[in-house]
Amino acid sequence: MKPNPPFYLLLLLTWCCGCQFSTRLNVFEQQTAIPHQSWDAQFRPVFTVHITDTAALYDIYVTLRHTNNYRYSNLWLMITTTFPDGRSIQRRVELPLADATGKWFGSGMDDIFFHRILIQHNAYFNEPGIYRFTFEQDMRDNPLSDVWNVGLRIEKVGHRQPIGSPDVHQADSSTTQP
Repeated sequence: MKPNPPFYLLLLLTWCCGCQFSTRLNVFEQQTAIPHQSWDAQFRPVFTVHITDTAALYDIYVTLRHTNNYRYSNLWLMITTTFPDGRSIQRRVELPLADATGKWFGSGMDDIFFHRILIQHNAYFNEPGIYRFTFEQDMRDNPLSDVWNVGLRIEKVGHRQPIGSPDVHQADSSTTQP
């Protein structure tokens, strides 16, 4: 059988077009099911992440799946980050889920909607080790109905520049520590 160069070239081009050429690298993604699709404030999922690259910048997302019957256009979370040395910080984060008309932002199939919401852009981790992210729903309703699962996704998006580099602005508020 004689090789067919145009066929192999077409095959290579098809493969290349199908690949995603991206600088983003998924470092961590995990979801936790909400028992009985009713999130009690006492149920606090914990996501444990092992970070090794302290020179990298990361985007941090919360993922959420809910039904069309979810009553609100947002969800408030208390997120506690515990660092490798045992220190913790806590912050309250609003997750917008729908616009003013009630149209869901996420992708939907039947009556289930999925959201991936960026909560921190260009975050960095100062020390390698185990980081724990604890999520607590902070809505007025307790339990919070029609929430199926919640998760954490961390993507590597680049590298920090050395101080003094022309691309670095020390007062850049878009680059923050989680």
